[in-house]
Amino acid sequence: MSTHFSTILNSPAETIEFGRHLGLQLRGGEVVALCGPLGSGKTHLIKGIAAGAGAQDDTNVNSPTFVIVNEYKGRLDIYHIDAYRLNSIAEFDMLGFDDFCYPGSVVLIEWADKIEAALQSLDYIRIELEHTGETERKIHIKNIPGYIVC
Repeated sequence: MSTHFSTILNSPAETIEFGRHLGLQLRGGEVVALCGPLGSGKTHLIKGIAAGAGAQDDTNVNSPTFVIVNEYKGRLDIYHIDAYRLNSIAEFDMLGFDDFCYPGSVVLIEWADKIEAALQSLDYIRIELEHTGETERKIHIKNIPGYIVC
């Protein structure tokens, strides 16, 4: 069953903690598309999701803007893709995205709106973040699996 959820997060620490809560519930096989403007909290949310999904060194979780893909090992294999510098769906496909998608992995995509057309055949979780104040962010999640409680 698909559901939607929205909330306000009041600080980077709250954003990370919310991500950790989500990450703890991931089972593997999920693709999470994160969209939002620069500074909206995408990387903070991913830090939390990776920690919750068991990243062995969650202090090492950072945006792979120049390397495009970071991998974190833990309870699940976590692939963190930053699509900001990608100019086409073809570039995204050349990353080997399909190879990252398997039952024991979670794929987290920052700037997913740039490559979202490539995800249309998937049942992916879409997270939109937006600025609502200096440190306050609104988060809206679409297509939440029934086993995840926000």
